[in-house]
Amino acid sequence: MSLDVLNLLLVLLAAVAGGWVARRFGYPAILGELAAGIVLGPPLLGLLESDDALAVIGKLGVVLLMLAIGLHLDPTDLGNSAKAGALAALGGFVVPAALGFGLMMLVDGDPIAATFVGVAMGVTSLATKSRILVDLGILNTRVAHVLMSGALFSDIAALIIFAGILGLAATGTLAIGGIAAAVVKAALFLGGTWLIGTRVFPLAGRLLARSKPDLSMVVLGVVLIGLAFAAAADAAGLHAILGAFLAGLYVREDLLPRGLLADVERRMNGVSVGLLAPVFFVTAGFQVSFDVFTESPLLLAGVVVLATVGKVVGTALFYLPTGYGFREGIAVGAGMNGRGAVEIIVAEIALAAGLIDATVFSILVFMAIFTTATVPILLTRAIAWLDRHGELVGEDRDSYVVVGAGPVARRLAVSLAETAPVTMIDTNADHCAAAQAAGLTAINGSGLDEDVLAEAHAAEAKALLAATANAEVNLLAAKIARRHFGVTDVLVTLGPETTQSMHSMLDELDGELLFGRPVDVDLWDADLEQDRVVDLEYSIAEPSELLEADGVDEQQAALTSLPLVIQTPDGYEPYVSDRDLASDDKVEALGRIERKASIKQSTVAASD
Repeated sequence: MSLDVLNLLLVLLAAVAGGWVARRFGYPAILGELAAGIVLGPPLLGLLESDDALAVIGKLGVVLLMLAIGLHLDPTDLGNSAKAGALAALGGFVVPAALGFGLMMLVDGDPIAATFVGVAMGVTSLATKSRILVDLGILNTRVAHVLMSGALFSDIAALIIFAGILGLAATGTLAIGGIAAAVVKAALFLGGTWLIGTRVFPLAGRLLARSKPDLSMVVLGVVLIGLAFAAAADAAGLHAILGAFLAGLYVREDLLPRGLLADVERRMNGVSVGLLAPVFFVTAGFQVSFDVFTESPLLLAGVVVLATVGKVVGTALFYLPTGYGFREGIAVGAGMNGRGAVEIIVAEIALAAGLIDATVFSILVFMAIFTTATVPILLTRAIAWLDRHGELVGEDRDSYVVVGAGPVARRLAVSLAETAPVTMIDTNADHCAAAQAAGLTAINGSGLDEDVLAEAHAAEAKALLAATANAEVNLLAAKIARRHFGVTDVLVTLGPETTQSMHSMLDELDGELLFGRPVDVDLWDADLEQDRVVDLEYSIAEPSELLEADGVDEQQAALTSLPLVIQTPDGYEPYVSDRDLASDDKVEALGRIERKASIKQSTVAASD
């Protein structure tokens, strides 16, 4: 077996191009990679071809991909939605799987092939949901958490059932002894991995913390753990991908600190998602046949329709006992309808094992493409439907994390603390001490350190306010909070001299400008420390209108007051750039002391 380097290069280029096009249209890269294999490979143009070396690279890529997916998921983070997620997963898996099994038994009569089709119809795609939830801005809603929890349960169930059926099929017999042996081996594997993951890994983590190893060595160690679990799964008669997936789930903070775990996950994503796994999905497209559109159009349509209807209706019906309503069940079902990596992996392995033929494989691939294409449309409409009926329930996040504990940040935090708990983070110990003296919770550390953000309970915060004098630190802290802790509201302070690229980065984060405009935090901190400010309160959106009434131009007005918070009937919230004030809202601000008299006069006049 020799590697054709040029062929590998062309396959990777096709994967990059296909993934880029898919993402441009709002779909996961895997669909573009499959499409590239279909269009450029044997099914259509025949410009690319597979070989044994590519097959090995692709299989390694799939194992590492499942390891990376396991690393990305933390089941404990989804605990609050576990019951609803389990019910959604059960209905969204059992109903379409049963419909698929029944359809294939009617058409083909092979129970093994029918089982694989049913499993493929029952799975869902985590990657698809993650991207769409971010785009819709609903990560902090109950629907989002149930979707992620349900997808996790669904994929784990699919992998276990798939691995069990594959092991059973490999025995070639339905003898009770063979079945019992397969069950015992699977149980020993699952029990052994649980013991290693929950007992051995924490001990190894403590030793690792003392040695402070190089990141590259840690990544290699995680890969070796993944391969070891994969080999154990193979030995147990299950499939390697299940072992790799479980390895990723068990590699948690007990083994690696949060920050190091995030670095490892990024490296693993780069190797698996960015390099090796695309080879698998492009070459999987080589095995698709368009003949199904002419030879088995009714079967293809039946699989797609039953997969969609079964997923949505099954999820909604099983979701009813949660008490969250039928509409929310429909929304969850619509979100879970997309298939992805796991379904394609299951189908390709079943094809390679001779358990399904090329026609069924092609049907499953096109089913994955068609159902995933419905997710953005159906989920967007379902979320809007929920919102219109006032049933879009947000997550119970009720605190603020403020990065920076200087004088301005402390004054802001004191007001916000009247409404919600506030935790401040600062590398300056004196600033932290001053915050604590003001009755605030403060952590002496960096807002760029994920462990520090975790200690500040960023995962439970409704907003992160980055209020240091360093715009780069503010933006990076906001980025970490959004991507790693699911904080959807990130409010950032930018200075007057901030570059356009930083403003663009804020836009990419979908963040908001704290204080309503670029602010020199150092200057205002100095004014506060030297007692050159006065507290203001007014009931119109722009303080410049007050000041202009006293003969101060707009530019001078912008330098003379600093809006901090808005007082609404529900409490205090940060003042941001695009907030429209209601008639009964009030703004609390700081004013420079040299304008104290004129500002007071204008404030009184406005209140009259």
